Amino acid sequence: MNREQLIEDTFQKVNKLPNEKIEEINHFVEFLLSKIEDTIDLEGIAEMTSTSKAFEFLHNEEDLYTVNDVIEKYK
Repeated sequence: MNREQLIEDTFQKVNKLPNEKIEEINHFVEFLLSKIEDTIDLEGIAEMTSTSKAFEFLHNEEDLYTVNDVIEKYK
């Protein structure tokens, strides 16, 4: 079944339901859409932070300590 057929089939089934069940379906669809929007937002934020130059200085920072600075060594 393609997308248009599936939508039409679902629409016909929803039309047979009482109002309170249609409200439940509406709330569920809103929930699904909010999850999709949240995922898109998170992916956008991750992309922005990964390409941002705000923390670039951390990549160029010299090492302050070496292994020789360790007083006690654990095995």
